Amino acid sequence: MRIGSGAGFAGDRIGPAVELAERGGLDDLVLECLAERTIAAGQLRRIRDPRHGYDPLLRRRLEALLPITAPQGTRMITNMGAANPLAAGHLARDIAVERGLSLRVGVVTGDDVLEDIDLEAPALEDGRPLGEHGEVISANAYLGADAIMPALTGGADLVITGRVADPSLFLAPLAERLGWDLEDWQLAARGTMIGHLLECAGQITGGYFADPGHKDVSGLARLGFPFADVTADGSAEISKLADTGGMVTRSTVREQLLYEVTDPSAYLTPDVRLDLRQASVREVGTDRVAVEGAVGRPRPDQLKVSVGYHAGFRSEAEISYVGPNALARARLAGEIVAERLRGVGVDVRLDVVGSIGIDARGTEDLRDHECRLRVAALGDRAQADDVCHEVEALYTNGPAGGGGVRTSVTEVIGIVSTYIPRAAVTPRVTLLETGEANASA
Repeated sequence: MRIGSGAGFAGDRIGPAVELAERGGLDDLVLECLAERTIAAGQLRRIRDPRHGYDPLLRRRLEALLPITAPQGTRMITNMGAANPLAAGHLARDIAVERGLSLRVGVVTGDDVLEDIDLEAPALEDGRPLGEHGEVISANAYLGADAIMPALTGGADLVITGRVADPSLFLAPLAERLGWDLEDWQLAARGTMIGHLLECAGQITGGYFADPGHKDVSGLARLGFPFADVTADGSAEISKLADTGGMVTRSTVREQLLYEVTDPSAYLTPDVRLDLRQASVREVGTDRVAVEGAVGRPRPDQLKVSVGYHAGFRSEAEISYVGPNALARARLAGEIVAERLRGVGVDVRLDVVGSIGIDARGTEDLRDHECRLRVAALGDRAQADDVCHEVEALYTNGPAGGGGVRTSVTEVIGIVSTYIPRAAVTPRVTLLETGEANASA
């Protein structure tokens, strides 16, 4: 079978996925669009409006892809449901109806474990109880491929999930089409390795790999996304469309293989303990790399949980200074702000950024100077507003020639992790169909 990657993060390009859907000959297309802060931000949107909480680009992606994938039978699997998979599923069905498409949508829920976690449990990052970090707003367990399988065996053309481990989005369709038992740890390991290689989309085709003069990659402005041809024994060849930019080489694949893997001997996922030490990566053609050799051991008894909490407000404020002596004026402005904010109770970061002319002797040439003072701090809302106000006040209360003030205050979501027993998490699949009654499992 052939499985492609249509997105590697929430803000990824849409065009390469469309190309892959149109000309890739895919059986399945996976769009991985969810990160820890992404789902916590989705929870905030859902709290403010229960109709939302899914990926903001869901409509745009589906409007571009469904008219291609639905008629030709290419199945899609995505975690764009984020904090509200059911609302995302209803939107997907509405889009299909608008375009006269027949579609069965499988919605996977059950990852939201906010009511089930122990706030006295230690965070993996620092050992402190979860509840001591701040007001907890989200807790999402990383579901595995077994949570997705009922949607696939139920005939879903589009599967929308919330928090599912990234490789699991790929392992599930591989197992369903190739007839794998998810408790065959060797096949689960091979499918997980394939999923891990594809999950970041353009990273394995040269994006995020490129480093001019050291690792040159051509055609990055038209970077193509990857796909894998996978056989029943779990061996795979990674490639991309021939007329797209980027490249697939032993080097790009090896970098992605180790990306975010803390322990290559025991990469823990909800599906398997993956051992990559015997993995083989070899080039078998232009932009075509064969991978095999993953080893699997029984899956963990616990699931990882990503916990989001209110971590205050970040203020960022900037002002520019130009012309002779600009650097000194920018530094003086920073000193004024620091003194004014000394009693506010927040740690303030001050940076002077911009272009500084350098003469032939390597010293600063102040004749052509442009600087921008950046002030940032983290605190409560009132403190954040105070920081922005002090920078804005520099217009007439600071050094000469200040201008171009910009200020912003954003809510900060902190993320920590913990574990929850697998038995405490109950995934659920809801099937939504155009023109028919809904079903749940």
